[in-house]
Amino acid sequence: MMRIVIIDDSAARASIIEDGLASLEDCEISVISGRERLLARVAESAPDVVLMNLGNPSRDVLEEYFAVSRALARPIAMFVDESDDESIAASIDAGVSAYVVDGLAANRIRPLLDLAVRRFNAFARLQSDLAEVKGKLAERETIDKAKRILMDSKGISEPEAYGELRRKAMSSNKRIAEIAEAVVTAHELLGGT
Repeated sequence: MMRIVIIDDSAARASIIEDGLASLEDCEISVISGRERLLARVAESAPDVVLMNLGNPSRDVLEEYFAVSRALARPIAMFVDESDDESIAASIDAGVSAYVVDGLAANRIRPLLDLAVRRFNAFARLQSDLAEVKGKLAERETIDKAKRILMDSKGISEPEAYGELRRKAMSSNKRIAEIAEAVVTAHELLGGT
Protein backbone atom coordinates (compact mmCIF):
# COMPACT_ATOMS: atom_id res chain seq x y z
CA MET A 1 0.00 0.00 0.00
CA MET A 2 1.49 3.31 -1.10
CA ARG A 3 0.72 6.28 1.15
CA ILE A 4 0.58 9.61 -0.63
CA VAL A 5 0.20 12.94 1.12
CA ILE A 6 -1.08 15.91 -0.84
CA ILE A 7 -0.22 19.28 0.66
CA ASP A 8 -2.44 22.04 -0.65
CA ASP A 9 -4.42 24.89 0.90
CA SER A 10 -6.92 24.77 -1.96
CA ALA A 11 -9.44 21.92 -1.97
CA ALA A 12 -10.07 22.48 -5.70
CA ARG A 13 -6.38 22.12 -6.57
CA ALA A 14 -5.99 19.12 -4.25
CA SER A 15 -8.90 17.41 -6.02
CA ILE A 16 -7.05 17.78 -9.36
CA ILE A 17 -4.15 15.86 -7.87
CA GLU A 18 -6.50 13.25 -6.38
CA ASP A 19 -8.15 12.82 -9.79
CA GLY A 20 -4.74 12.24 -11.32
CA LEU A 21 -4.08 9.49 -8.77
CA ALA A 22 -7.47 7.79 -9.17
CA SER A 23 -6.03 5.02 -11.37
CA LEU A 24 -3.51 3.94 -8.72
CA GLU A 25 -4.37 0.73 -6.93
CA ASP A 26 -3.43 0.00 -3.31
CA CYS A 27 -2.99 3.66 -2.58
CA GLU A 28 -3.94 5.65 0.51
CA ILE A 29 -4.26 9.37 -0.16
CA SER A 30 -4.53 12.06 2.48
CA VAL A 31 -4.74 15.82 2.04
CA ILE A 32 -3.13 18.29 4.41
CA SER A 33 -4.01 21.95 4.24
CA GLY A 34 -2.71 24.80 6.32
CA ARG A 35 0.86 25.36 7.45
CA GLU A 36 0.36 24.93 11.19
CA ARG A 37 2.51 22.03 12.48
CA LEU A 38 3.01 21.03 8.85
CA LEU A 39 6.10 18.89 9.32
CA ALA A 40 4.61 17.06 12.31
CA ARG A 41 1.35 16.37 10.46
CA VAL A 42 3.19 15.08 7.40
CA ALA A 43 5.43 12.89 9.57
CA GLU A 44 2.39 11.47 11.38
CA SER A 45 0.99 10.38 8.01
CA ALA A 46 4.23 8.45 7.29
CA PRO A 47 3.93 9.00 3.53
CA ASP A 48 5.80 7.15 0.85
CA VAL A 49 5.44 10.14 -1.49
CA VAL A 50 4.54 13.80 -0.94
CA LEU A 51 2.88 15.97 -3.56
CA MET A 52 2.89 19.69 -2.75
CA ASN A 53 0.83 22.21 -4.66
CA LEU A 54 1.82 25.68 -3.60
CA GLY A 55 0.26 27.89 -6.26
CA ASN A 56 2.26 31.12 -6.17
CA PRO A 57 4.10 31.05 -2.83
CA SER A 58 6.16 33.80 -1.25
CA ARG A 59 9.84 33.15 -0.51
CA ASP A 60 9.06 32.54 3.18
CA VAL A 61 6.33 30.00 2.38
CA LEU A 62 8.59 28.29 -0.15
CA GLU A 63 11.38 28.04 2.42
CA GLU A 64 8.94 26.56 4.95
CA TYR A 65 7.96 23.85 2.48
CA PHE A 66 11.61 23.25 1.58
CA ALA A 67 12.22 22.60 5.29
CA VAL A 68 9.60 19.84 5.09
CA SER A 69 11.33 18.29 2.11
CA ARG A 70 14.74 18.43 3.82
CA ALA A 71 13.36 16.70 6.91
CA LEU A 72 11.59 13.90 5.04
CA ALA A 73 13.62 11.34 3.20
CA ARG A 74 10.83 10.75 0.70
CA PRO A 75 10.13 11.47 -2.96
CA ILE A 76 8.55 14.91 -3.23
CA ALA A 77 6.93 16.56 -6.23
CA MET A 78 6.26 20.27 -5.88
CA PHE A 79 3.83 22.17 -8.11
CA VAL A 80 4.04 25.96 -8.41
CA ASP A 81 2.40 28.44 -10.78
CA GLU A 82 5.51 30.55 -11.36
CA SER A 83 9.16 30.17 -10.52
CA ASP A 84 12.63 31.60 -10.89
CA ASP A 85 16.13 30.14 -11.04
CA GLU A 86 16.73 30.73 -7.34
CA SER A 87 13.59 28.82 -6.30
CA ILE A 88 14.44 25.93 -8.59
CA ALA A 89 17.99 25.73 -7.20
CA ALA A 90 16.66 25.90 -3.63
CA SER A 91 14.19 23.09 -4.35
CA ILE A 92 16.96 20.85 -5.66
CA ASP A 93 19.11 21.62 -2.62
CA ALA A 94 16.13 20.79 -0.40
CA GLY A 95 15.72 17.37 -1.99
CA VAL A 96 12.61 17.99 -4.08
CA SER A 97 12.52 15.23 -6.69
CA ALA A 98 10.27 16.99 -9.21
CA TYR A 99 9.65 20.75 -9.35
CA VAL A 100 6.81 21.45 -11.77
CA VAL A 101 6.04 24.98 -12.94
CA ASP A 102 2.57 25.71 -14.31
CA GLY A 103 1.85 22.04 -14.88
CA LEU A 104 -1.01 21.05 -12.60
CA ALA A 105 -3.26 18.82 -14.66
CA ALA A 106 -4.82 15.50 -13.64
CA ASN A 107 -3.32 13.63 -16.62
CA ARG A 108 0.20 14.76 -15.64
CA ILE A 109 0.06 13.70 -11.99
CA ARG A 110 0.80 9.99 -12.43
CA PRO A 111 3.85 10.45 -14.71
CA LEU A 112 5.19 13.16 -12.39
CA LEU A 113 4.68 10.89 -9.38
CA ASP A 114 6.63 8.15 -11.15
CA LEU A 115 9.36 10.65 -12.07
CA ALA A 116 9.65 11.89 -8.48
CA VAL A 117 9.95 8.34 -7.14
CA ARG A 118 12.54 7.33 -9.75
CA ARG A 119 14.63 10.47 -9.22
CA PHE A 120 14.49 10.04 -5.47
CA ASN A 121 15.58 6.40 -5.73
CA ALA A 122 18.40 7.26 -8.14
CA PHE A 123 19.65 10.01 -5.85
CA ALA A 124 19.39 7.72 -2.81
CA ARG A 125 21.52 5.11 -4.63
CA LEU A 126 24.11 7.77 -5.46
CA GLN A 127 24.21 8.90 -1.83
CA SER A 128 24.59 5.31 -0.67
CA ASP A 129 27.39 4.67 -3.17
CA LEU A 130 29.14 7.87 -2.12
CA ALA A 131 28.90 6.94 1.57
CA GLU A 132 30.30 3.48 0.79
CA VAL A 133 33.22 4.93 -1.17
CA LYS A 134 33.96 7.47 1.58
CA GLY A 135 33.89 4.66 4.14
CA LYS A 136 36.31 2.55 2.10
CA LEU A 137 38.60 5.53 1.62
CA ALA A 138 38.61 6.23 5.35
CA GLU A 139 39.38 2.56 6.03
CA ARG A 140 42.23 2.65 3.50
CA GLU A 141 43.68 5.76 5.18
CA THR A 142 43.47 4.07 8.60
CA ILE A 143 45.17 0.93 7.27
CA ASP A 144 47.93 3.03 5.71
CA LYS A 145 48.42 4.91 8.97
CA ALA A 146 48.57 1.65 10.94
CA LYS A 147 51.13 0.25 8.48
CA ARG A 148 53.30 3.37 8.93
CA ILE A 149 53.07 3.00 12.72
CA LEU A 150 54.14 -0.65 12.54
CA MET A 151 56.90 0.12 10.04
CA ASP A 152 58.31 2.91 12.24
CA SER A 153 57.96 1.10 15.56
CA LYS A 154 59.19 -2.34 14.41
CA GLY A 155 61.51 -1.35 11.60
CA ILE A 156 59.72 -3.57 9.08
CA SER A 157 58.73 -3.13 5.44
CA GLU A 158 55.27 -2.15 4.22
CA PRO A 159 54.39 -5.70 3.04
CA GLU A 160 55.48 -7.06 6.43
CA ALA A 161 53.37 -4.45 8.26
CA TYR A 162 50.36 -5.31 6.13
CA GLY A 163 51.01 -9.03 6.74
CA GLU A 164 50.96 -8.43 10.50
CA LEU A 165 47.66 -6.57 10.28
CA ARG A 166 46.24 -9.32 8.09
CA ARG A 167 47.41 -12.15 10.38
CA LYS A 168 45.97 -10.41 13.45
CA ALA A 169 42.67 -9.81 11.64
CA MET A 170 42.43 -13.46 10.64
CA SER A 171 43.38 -14.80 14.07
CA SER A 172 40.88 -12.55 15.85
CA ASN A 173 38.16 -12.98 13.20
CA LYS A 174 37.99 -9.24 12.53
CA ARG A 175 38.40 -7.02 9.51
CA ILE A 176 41.81 -5.54 8.76
CA ALA A 177 40.30 -2.05 9.11
CA GLU A 178 39.21 -2.87 12.68
CA ILE A 179 42.70 -4.04 13.62
CA ALA A 180 44.22 -0.98 11.93
CA GLU A 181 41.88 1.28 13.91
CA ALA A 182 42.97 -0.43 17.13
CA VAL A 183 46.66 0.07 16.22
CA VAL A 184 46.11 3.75 15.45
CA THR A 185 44.07 4.31 18.63
CA ALA A 186 46.66 2.54 20.78
CA HIS A 187 49.42 4.59 19.18
CA GLU A 188 47.53 7.83 19.86
CA LEU A 189 46.89 6.80 23.48
CA LEU A 190 50.59 6.16 23.96
CA GLY A 191 51.44 9.66 22.77
CA GLY A 192 51.99 9.11 19.08
CA THR A 193 50.64 11.46 16.44
